Amino acid sequence: MQCPECDGELSSMTVGSIAVDVCKDGCGGIWFDAFELQKFEALDDSAGEALLDIVPASDIEVDMTRRFDCPKCTDTVLMRHFFSTDRKVVVDECPSCGGFWLDPGELREIRDLHETDEARQQAASEYFDEVFGKQVEAEEAEADAEVARSQHFAHMFKFICPSYYVPGKQGWGAF
Repeated sequence: MQCPECDGELSSMTVGSIAVDVCKDGCGGIWFDAFELQKFEALDDSAGEALLDIVPASDIEVDMTRRFDCPKCTDTVLMRHFFSTDRKVVVDECPSCGGFWLDPGELREIRDLHETDEARQQAASEYFDEVFGKQVEAEEAEADAEVARSQHFAHMFKFICPSYYVPGKQGWGAF
């Protein structure tokens, strides 16, 4: 495969049981196939340590303003977006195959975002509340009002049709 940044040749590097593609003699970027990055992003996973110290070649200059093509898919441009809700690390993701391209140092930055999985989940929950909190509260209030109206309606029928007229609800057996 060809490097999306510097057009160098990507070489395979096996870390643990997973093979990733690295631009060792060029820009130092790393290609993760779909779902591989999640296996290396945790701090407590020492398997990814070898990927943290890939040094880019000193004579390589990369134009970060240009859009990169996916090294795996033909004619697919990588989407550039924030990796997490913290909005600190920008990664390139293929919309077709789900792979990620990380520039040198981005894996370390991703690992430094959250010390534990609980901290990551807490950050995601806080972001969800920030984005959707008011809308969820409004929907809950509307649902509570609908429940109250339904209960009021049900209580009206309680007087029209008391439970002792409902079959099986009385002990004297008329129905």
